[in-house]
Amino acid sequence: MAWRETMILLKEFRRPVLIFVIAVLGLGLLYHYIAHQAGEPLGSLPEAVYLMLTLAFLQPSGSFPHSPILQIFYFLLPVIGVITLAQGLAEFGVVLFNRRARSKEWEMAVASTFSKHTILVGLGHLGFRVVELLHAMQKNVVVIEQKPTAQMISTVQAMKIPVIQDDASRLATLEAAGIKKAKTIILATQNDSLNLQIAVKARSYNPDIQVVIRIFDEDFAQSLQGQFGFTALSATGMAAPVFAAAAAGADVTNPISVEGQQLSLARLTISAGSELAGKTVGHLEDNYHLNIILVRHDHQSEMHPTDSTQLHAGDTLAVLCGPDPLNHLLHDNG
Repeated sequence: MAWRETMILLKEFRRPVLIFVIAVLGLGLLYHYIAHQAGEPLGSLPEAVYLMLTLAFLQPSGSFPHSPILQIFYFLLPVIGVITLAQGLAEFGVVLFNRRARSKEWEMAVASTFSKHTILVGLGHLGFRVVELLHAMQKNVVVIEQKPTAQMISTVQAMKIPVIQDDASRLATLEAAGIKKAKTIILATQNDSLNLQIAVKARSYNPDIQVVIRIFDEDFAQSLQGQFGFTALSATGMAAPVFAAAAAGADVTNPISVEGQQLSLARLTISAGSELAGKTVGHLEDNYHLNIILVRHDHQSEMHPTDSTQLHAGDTLAVLCGPDPLNHLLHDNG
């Protein structure tokens, strides 16, 4: 996050820098031409530009000219340099210290630096738990909530997660959250029709985005998943870890309760550079407290693989487990 804030500050600082560069180059060119006409030519155009630069910082590198027109430059450049530097420092300082206030513009500027991130709409109880889990999994997240509580904002922003306070059904709001570059959008509001409206709008703007949508009606959720390819989780699957797992790239079913335990069947692919590559099935089952039902390697599927089966990058796993072990597994999968 620190480098993102630095880039934003430099972006805000670019206007006075651009003015200063144009002034130095333009006046350098003009000085070079006038000096040649006045009979006090310099060696080259770069030398004239360098002279303007040193004059701006009150350190002239050449002797004082005899021509009155050229003498003007020796008084004009220091004024331009001081004014431009003062303006730039003032703007830089305002942005630097005001960033603590986390204005809407600042949050949108931070969000614009994200890529392959998750956008979460709805910072209620479910949304907040999902944010916490995604943050623990070291996923980049941008939150959209029209009317968040002050405590909720401060808690989420303490995680270095931008919160955009606006209506997510507006395309401008989705654009501010980086919808075009986002990998996943989670719709976690308590309004089914609003969730669906935003989901369709997000998919139309970014056809490749993964949509994880909260739908209270289970039949409707299954219909959305079949027709639109959304990961639609109904009220029976409202556990936040399931949403986090879906956002992290696992194809996960709604959980079922078995003797008080919430279990889901999930499918995931071992990514390149994953901590899981090179491990055995037995190692994963013992250390993550889960059951691996299937391993698919080189287009061959092995049901109920043995403990000694070694896993490789690119393998697909079918895993039966609770939400917390699944999120732990996804975190280590990278």
